[in-house]
Amino acid sequence: MSDCKKMYIGGAWVDAMSGQFYDDCDPYTGEVFARVANGGGEDTRRAIDAAQAAFPMWKAYNPVEKRKLLNRAADLLEERMDQFVDALNRETGAATPFAKFQAKNSPEFLREAASQVLNVHGQMFPSETPDCVGMMWRQPMGVVGCISPWNAALLLALRAVVFPLACGNTVVLKTSEASSVVGGVMLAQLFADAGFPAGVFNLVTTGPGRSGEVGDVLTSDKRVRCITFTGSTQVGRALNVQCAQNLKRFCAELGGNCPLIVLGDADVDYAVNAAAFGRYMHQGQVCMNTKRIVVEQSIADAFLEKLTAKAKSLKFGDPKLPDTIIGPLINQSQMNTLLRQIETARAQGAEILCGGQNHGLVYEPTVLVMTEEMEIAHQEVFGPVANVIIAKDAGDALRIANDTDYGLSSGIITGDLARGWDMAERLEAGCCHINDCTLGDEPHAPLGGMKESGSGKNGFMAIEEFTEVRWVTLQKKPRHYLF
Repeated sequence: MSDCKKMYIGGAWVDAMSGQFYDDCDPYTGEVFARVANGGGEDTRRAIDAAQAAFPMWKAYNPVEKRKLLNRAADLLEERMDQFVDALNRETGAATPFAKFQAKNSPEFLREAASQVLNVHGQMFPSETPDCVGMMWRQPMGVVGCISPWNAALLLALRAVVFPLACGNTVVLKTSEASSVVGGVMLAQLFADAGFPAGVFNLVTTGPGRSGEVGDVLTSDKRVRCITFTGSTQVGRALNVQCAQNLKRFCAELGGNCPLIVLGDADVDYAVNAAAFGRYMHQGQVCMNTKRIVVEQSIADAFLEKLTAKAKSLKFGDPKLPDTIIGPLINQSQMNTLLRQIETARAQGAEILCGGQNHGLVYEPTVLVMTEEMEIAHQEVFGPVANVIIAKDAGDALRIANDTDYGLSSGIITGDLARGWDMAERLEAGCCHINDCTLGDEPHAPLGGMKESGSGKNGFMAIEEFTEVRWVTLQKKPRHYLF
């Protein structure tokens, strides 16, 4: 697929105004996957122009027809599932299980959004003024800027746009340079083929080093009323500052250092399977991956022995092979960061029970035993490294789990559901899964973070994020004024 890919603006496929393209490479082979339009600030303004022009029409669009378009896009995505799986393999290095997971679940986000179209409603309430009726109207905001990441390129790009669209907004999508095709171009084609009107969905693609240019335009242009962002806390913090300077709404899902607590009464085999799935899925490159496994001391030896055996059994290498679990990291920069983190952890006394080696951009599934004082315990590790901390007891495990600036997801494995419920109430994370790992999302669920893991929710709460509430009154009879 090494042909040239254009941007999608105002219902047309267009080149970047610079005329430039950049090489989007397969992280496993290093070969050029596609040449993609290298857009920038002027292209972003052009996309905002198109979205702004289309907004009045889309705001007034028949909601039943809007719902049909979203459902039609879901059907088309299912028909093209194999194409998306192949692109996820080749462009983002997603091993086949994770690529299929994204392709299978993404249509459900479209259908969930379609179900919300007729739920954008308000209410009536009394007024203290005689013969007056008070109403709350909920209406779309306008143009929404959507910035999506590379790690779950299809699912997270789709999630970024479908809820604003369902609420009646138009969108400008900027996806990562590492996933411009599967997280951008292929989605634009999907919306075009589903019949979405021109200007409702717009795509700007950028090469290395130009993301900030696009972000600056999205945050500063007054026509963009809201930014939704999924990515690192560092970038999210900078975008949030820029949005605040322009009094612009900001909805963000940011980084995570998600803990999985394994209590002493847990089924060890089940806990190992949950921890391995939560940690190693997509090479550990998902914000909701289990980043710290906090194990109660009484079962730590048995847990570590079985987790090490599990890690050694996972096949790593070519993500296109059906039995591969661990594919490549997305690029050399991510690998360099991981290698530095592991080197520092080793120097600080961490013990590696298996793995610890890389083969190009593929890092072996690794089990690392650490303590909470080590730097790596407080970092978001994007790599297939299961970081295990041994806790004295359940109270100590809870304290360790909460000892982080992040608060995205969490999990508890226990044989006592009441105990798990009690602990879930005290965990400082936007979501908690009792007797499950930290890695979980459902289209309707109000997923979102606490602390430095972001603000705002998706799912059925997305309507609150992507609409504005207005107070409207109706004077049924002429009012008597004081003068």
